[in-house]
Amino acid sequence: MKSYLAAAIQMNSVPDLQKNLAQAEELIDLAVRRGAELVALPENFSFLGDEEVKLQQAKAIAHESGKFLRTMAQRFQITILGGGFPVPVEHNKVFNTALLLGPNGEELARYEKVHLFDVNLPDGNTYRESSTVLAGLRMPPVYPSKELGNLGLSVCYDVRFPELYRHLSQMGADVLFVPAAFTAYTGKDHWQVLLQARAIENTCYVIAPAQTGKHNSMRQSHGHAMIIDPWGVVLADAGDMPGIAIAAIDFTRLDQVRRQMPSLQHRVFI
Repeated sequence: MKSYLAAAIQMNSVPDLQKNLAQAEELIDLAVRRGAELVALPENFSFLGDEEVKLQQAKAIAHESGKFLRTMAQRFQITILGGGFPVPVEHNKVFNTALLLGPNGEELARYEKVHLFDVNLPDGNTYRESSTVLAGLRMPPVYPSKELGNLGLSVCYDVRFPELYRHLSQMGADVLFVPAAFTAYTGKDHWQVLLQARAIENTCYVIAPAQTGKHNSMRQSHGHAMIIDPWGVVLADAGDMPGIAIAAIDFTRLDQVRRQMPSLQHRVFI
């Protein structure tokens, strides 16, 4: 399998659907002009703001997000991940849904985030994702692509649960997506080390698009969208401004690391 370029998009999404989609389109265009064949957008790429407003607009956000992803995939002839957007379900709640589409705009895989971020942080901020989001009921999928490798899906807070990524590696994943809106407070200490751990322990590439900067008066994201190789080497880091992290997914390197460190073959407890 030949190597190819992948891009992790870094955005500063706000409570404005059309503004966010315009920002995403500009960054996707930049990634494609630099040669990316696989492009990943962060969690909450199409809307990031007050949860009640998100619920009120969820139907429109879901419709426009799906249409946007199909249009981008077809226009640029790329495989694209929409890393998380609300899809209405029962009880006035939404699924936080990651959607993978192919170059023809066809849906390849869908994942509804299972781990919800209900946390009281020492900086005084409280997050209750479960107040508006219904937890997914299925383990994330791995999409087998002949051109891009086996692509495993996850979303943000999932990165703290290594058993989910072990499941993906057991399903044959070569590349792990971790689209996120990681908080500034936790991100400075945990974001990079968790991504590196998931890459190293599963000998997989990690593609982690991210949100950055202030989104409203209460919420600020860490940034540092990254692409990490199976040895844990950070190949690209978008810093703390909107932009892209772009790097090669090299299957020769993947095979080399898996030969040198065949830890997955040495597991005792399955």
